[in-house]
Amino acid sequence: MLRVTVLGCGGSAGVPQIGGPDGTGDWGACDKTESRNRRTRSSIVLQGEGSERLLVDSSPDMRAQLIACAVPRVDAILFTHAHADHVLGIDDIRILNRIVKRPIEAFAEARTMAELDRRFDYAFGEWTTQPHFFRPVLSRRTIAFGDVVETCGLRLQTFEQDHGFLSTIGFRVGGFGYSTDVVTLDERAFAILEGVDTWIVDCFQRARHKTHANVDQVIAWFEQVKPRRMILTHMGYDIDWSWLQKRLPAGIEPAFDGMLIDSP
Repeated sequence: MLRVTVLGCGGSAGVPQIGGPDGTGDWGACDKTESRNRRTRSSIVLQGEGSERLLVDSSPDMRAQLIACAVPRVDAILFTHAHADHVLGIDDIRILNRIVKRPIEAFAEARTMAELDRRFDYAFGEWTTQPHFFRPVLSRRTIAFGDVVETCGLRLQTFEQDHGFLSTIGFRVGGFGYSTDVVTLDERAFAILEGVDTWIVDCFQRARHKTHANVDQVIAWFEQVKPRRMILTHMGYDIDWSWLQKRLPAGIEPAFDGMLIDSP
């Protein structure tokens, strides 16, 4: 059994966004009294039968997310792509290094790894055993789209996703699939997802978007792939939790920060 923790399920600006009439946040179409509308940036943690945990993306909210979701350690990280809302928590990885007392493996496709190396070169420096080191220490594990990644007792089959202006990594592990930051999927991706039990999928807004899936699109994917359970993530302030819950077909539901999912 796989345990998935949804650390965050919001878009790049989170919900609420900065601003609002009184400066306490712009909620857009979201009801601010519904706690499940308060969303940090998208990220998940995977834990298999053992104690090791795989973090997928290090959002700018990573520190608060790990504490709020009671995640005591992270053993490896998979970066889906290098956009800011998926990587800017990198500096806080230094505390995760202290916990596990070693460099943390970072899996990323070559273009993503090159961008991480350019922007966070200090994070790929030599490991030091001094007790109060001041920087994160990541160990490069460059992969290609379609590779199988084995880490933390898990076996992830990756696939390429179209994010409009670049490609992102989607993956399947057992009966679970994850597809954040995607606008179109090709036949290779659908072949890997065939028979998937639980699928977390990008759904940024109601109307069509250049780089993200929308409500009508994910419903069409649900009808095509037929997972037992589809869970929507990367939702912007256009997506109210209750509004969406009432309009989705049976089998599809919106995520919320802190959601726990068990998948075969």
